[in-house]
Amino acid sequence: MAKKRDHSTAAQPHLPPILIPKSIPADQLFLDPSNPRLAEAGLTVRDQSRILKLLWEERAVNEIVTSIAASGYWPQEVLFAVQEVGKLIVVEGNRRLSAVKLLSSPDLRREIGATGIPGLSKEHLASIKELPVVVCDSRESLWKYVGFKHVNGPQDWDSIAKAEYIFRVHREYDVPLEEIASTIGDDNATVKRLYRGLTVLQQAEKAGVFDRKDSWKKKFPYSHLWTGLGYTGIQQFLDIKADDWANPDPVPKKRTPQLAELCLWLFGSREKDIRPVVMSQNPDLRALDETLRSSNGYAALRAKLPLQIALKASRGDKALLREAMILAEQTLKEARGYIPTGYEGEPDLLEKAAMMNKLVRSIQEEMAEMTVRLAKGKGHAR
Repeated sequence: MAKKRDHSTAAQPHLPPILIPKSIPADQLFLDPSNPRLAEAGLTVRDQSRILKLLWEERAVNEIVTSIAASGYWPQEVLFAVQEVGKLIVVEGNRRLSAVKLLSSPDLRREIGATGIPGLSKEHLASIKELPVVVCDSRESLWKYVGFKHVNGPQDWDSIAKAEYIFRVHREYDVPLEEIASTIGDDNATVKRLYRGLTVLQQAEKAGVFDRKDSWKKKFPYSHLWTGLGYTGIQQFLDIKADDWANPDPVPKKRTPQLAELCLWLFGSREKDIRPVVMSQNPDLRALDETLRSSNGYAALRAKLPLQIALKASRGDKALLREAMILAEQTLKEARGYIPTGYEGEPDLLEKAAMMNKLVRSIQEEMAEMTVRLAKGKGHAR
């Protein structure tokens, strides 16, 4: 259970008190399985090779490898570690520690398939035998430093890592979301949306209706979810309240089937070979939100019709007529502007203009007749 804290004073985005680093042999340091960058992998401290492989393949460790090979390890680049399960686990500096381990061990390089790693001079090899490490009492004592550096700092996390960090600090250390926002220099609304998005994602996974590892895209597009949950149509579809941030299970149990559908539309499924309907956040996410505000739009999505067709179904003929009329007017104005420089007497274009003129007259006559009938209908109703 999280230890209760005194929250009477809002935190500022300052670093923790300065601590003196110790020189610790690199082979006594362990990569952190709880690193927010690796939150989706479900790793433990025993999975050092898997952690190293993920960081190498997905987190540009090669950039740090190149830097150390060229200049040696800078002593200013201090690592932060905590003592857990009898090991020194590096909480801050996992990419640097990964680079050091790969530069130091040909066996590790072969094990994870890391290639293109240069050899080191004797001087630079000596610089990575021992590393500067600040050993802290707990992860809690480091949360402000780590969050400020990565959420809005020079080594920023992606949105799912930010959400995992915010979730952990709020749940494990009992830190209010407002204090987290103040500390990392972000606005309250964004922090709350990131947090709620993760609670909804975890709810879907606990219910067994979605697995983020099954996402159609290799890089999980978490921003679709936490952004979409701020839209009215999606909120109504899931029956969640706009200002309900504290509920650990925001989606009512009766809406679990709808949550499963939303996850499929947002993320798709590789296993089922289903592409998401939201391929890009703009404009697809707004289109999905509007579609879900209508029973016709929802039915069209469930029938596996394309998003744009479902969107039109949700709008109805009245809205579609207005859109078509406005678009036709704009297109005709554009065509008229090209006549002085683009028309050279082609008969087919003149014939096409005549046909368009007939079509416009026909539309106008039909609308005029409809106006008369509607007026008579209103008269009878009186």
